[in-house]
Amino acid sequence: MATEQSHAGRAVFITGATSGLGRRFTLVLAGAGAKVAVAGRRQDRLDALVAELQGLGAEAVAVPLDVTDLAAVPAAFDRAEAALGPLWALVNNSGIGGGEPAVEVSEDAFDRMMATNAKAPLFLAAELARRWIARGSPGRIVNIASIAGLRVLPKLAVYCMSKAAVVHLTRALALEWARHDINVNAICPGYIETEINADFFRSDGGQRMVQRFPRRRIGQAEDLDGAILLLTDPRSGFTTGTVLNVDDGQLLM
Repeated sequence: MATEQSHAGRAVFITGATSGLGRRFTLVLAGAGAKVAVAGRRQDRLDALVAELQGLGAEAVAVPLDVTDLAAVPAAFDRAEAALGPLWALVNNSGIGGGEPAVEVSEDAFDRMMATNAKAPLFLAAELARRWIARGSPGRIVNIASIAGLRVLPKLAVYCMSKAAVVHLTRALALEWARHDINVNAICPGYIETEINADFFRSDGGQRMVQRFPRRRIGQAEDLDGAILLLTDPRSGFTTGTVLNVDDGQLLM
């Protein structure tokens, strides 16, 4: 947990908060003083995370949400704001990875990935922006993209499409909402170890991949702490439309 209370009293809504990067973002922002609305599909994990946060002295609320259920989004924001007050920031973290060669992609798999990775960030951001514009309130939106949105990764055509969409969406929304003091930025992580990919990166094939990276190491969730704090900080008002790759030089390969 961070010690500097840079986000004190500000309410942040985080999707995909129960595991991986979302869980880390939640702990870091709460440690900086933010009030956190943790959203996800697994109620047991949401409840456990809120209990952990409250044990650390943070103010938190669980918001059950499947981000592809767009009809449920307004009620999810209502629940968060009823518990924590007006939201200051949205972290669009929910996403799915993986994939298969383009000749094997099914229409259902395509629709599922695009709905989660590209469609949901747009509609969550738009719902919250409508509220901020109506109130005349500033806000911060951080979209979690990937270096796959900036370069092609082999046999991951749809995933790369979805993350490239997030990158361009970030810039488009930043321009559209600039005069409302709504800042929209993106983080493009490189390869970060999570519970989903940990077994692969410990395998022989995973280790061979890591040896090709400039620093021959895999990233950890905490390597994104500075980026998420920066882009949700009230002092970052001059930063919008930024696509920040945090990849340990992997894009240089």
